Amino acid sequence: FGERPLTDTTLAPAMAAVETVLKGHEPFPALAVDRHWNLVSANAAIAPFLADVGEASLLTPPVNVLRLSLHPGGIAPRIVNLQEWRTHLIERLKRQNDATGDPVLVELERELRGYPSGVKGSRPAPVEPNAIVHPLRLAHGDQVLSFISTITVFGTPLDVTLSELAIESFFPADEQTRAALVRLAKERSERS
Repeated sequence: FGERPLTDTTLAPAMAAVETVLKGHEPFPALAVDRHWNLVSANAAIAPFLADVGEASLLTPPVNVLRLSLHPGGIAPRIVNLQEWRTHLIERLKRQNDATGDPVLVELERELRGYPSGVKGSRPAPVEPNAIVHPLRLAHGDQVLSFISTITVFGTPLDVTLSELAIESFFPADEQTRAALVRLAKERSERS
């Protein structure tokens, strides 16, 4: 297979499809990442995730979403279930490393494992027996937004770049989160 940069004009129809999926998922957050978990694109609903990021350099391209999520100056201080979510993300990255041996990802895993994991000396909460997914619980203002996510990939890519592109779509895990995201979208719309 060939490997073109995302800016190659032959990938324009695929990138338009990515943008359609991202936009169509609003008012819920969605983002597209490359094989190294660098942000390719995101919809406007991603704003609650980026609110209050203390370390501005984490938002300087290329933005690595795993680093942004787990870095103490990033989103980590607002992740209510940080230990559980951190374990989930690092294990997901480890599986990817086991399959690819990509040195960039191996170094990223090493870096992420060095970040604080939450409350010192405590262990991740056990997964509830009836749980079907690992939720992401994110403090936003005076409430907690709860999400489940799905990953979408191209089904028949004939290009390495496309085969390594993934869209992560976040869905509200409860009615409170759904209502908050609808309200936030309405507020964004009224400001623009």
